[in-house]
Amino acid sequence: MFGYIIINKAEMKFKEFDIYHSFYCGICQDLRRKYGMRGQISLSYDMTFLAILLTGLYEPETVRRNCKCALHPFESHEARNNKFTEYAADMNMLFAQYKCQDDWEDEKKFWKLLYGRLLEKKTGRLKELYREKVRAIQLLMQNFSEAEQSDCADIDTLGGLFGRVMAEVMAVREDEWAENLRRLGFFLGKFIYLCDAYEDVETDLKKGTVNPLKRKFANPDFEDECRTILMMMMSECCKEFERLPILENVEILRNILYSGVWCRYEAVREKRGRIRQDRMKENGGEGNV
Repeated sequence: MFGYIIINKAEMKFKEFDIYHSFYCGICQDLRRKYGMRGQISLSYDMTFLAILLTGLYEPETVRRNCKCALHPFESHEARNNKFTEYAADMNMLFAQYKCQDDWEDEKKFWKLLYGRLLEKKTGRLKELYREKVRAIQLLMQNFSEAEQSDCADIDTLGGLFGRVMAEVMAVREDEWAENLRRLGFFLGKFIYLCDAYEDVETDLKKGTVNPLKRKFANPDFEDECRTILMMMMSECCKEFERLPILENVEILRNILYSGVWCRYEAVREKRGRIRQDRMKENGGEGNV
């Protein structure tokens, strides 16, 4: 379920992209410093949103420095580090470990099993550093896994469990903003889960793997129903976001929530639409598409 909380680069100013990328580089540096190369290669763009969001809300002291990395050895670029890029790096590691476990259970990818065990050796300290949070997330992920294994077809149940996981990740502190952050994370998590199910539904039908949208896929209103639910989820998510007193980098965050999160969904929808049109042409414009 990685790869959905991203920017729409085409609608972003160059300066905003540089700031966004500096947070991404900051998380990358924190991963390298705390977890080494095995942690660094787990980096995804998803947690960049979390770091920028929490930085804008709490306005911590942030260190800015120019650096080079293995991917860009000849090009100097800015990196921003603070307590929330570090927190985002920790959550990135936790999610990467869960993703490896999920891939092993679902598809028996042996290299994911090995990589997951390598990550587990590095994340042991997180259970002490974020004791209650990690315990809550582990219980929710266990419930999520059990629901999938029982072939649960209820999109609200499965999406709600992943939403509660994201709620715990977003609420970094128990303060006046914790409830807003939890609701933001909850609806964002449900959106991500549904997007992932929407993207994988055809593959899961072929493989026989769990996907609560499989029974709806043949319905003529499948596309409209999915889009309506997704819009409801993001509407609630954005409502909570706009209640937060964030001024710094707010346009970057809005780019992600109002546009970026839809990029992958739109790409899948358009590709699926083209395939259906091609099938209609092959069938002379008739038949079930």
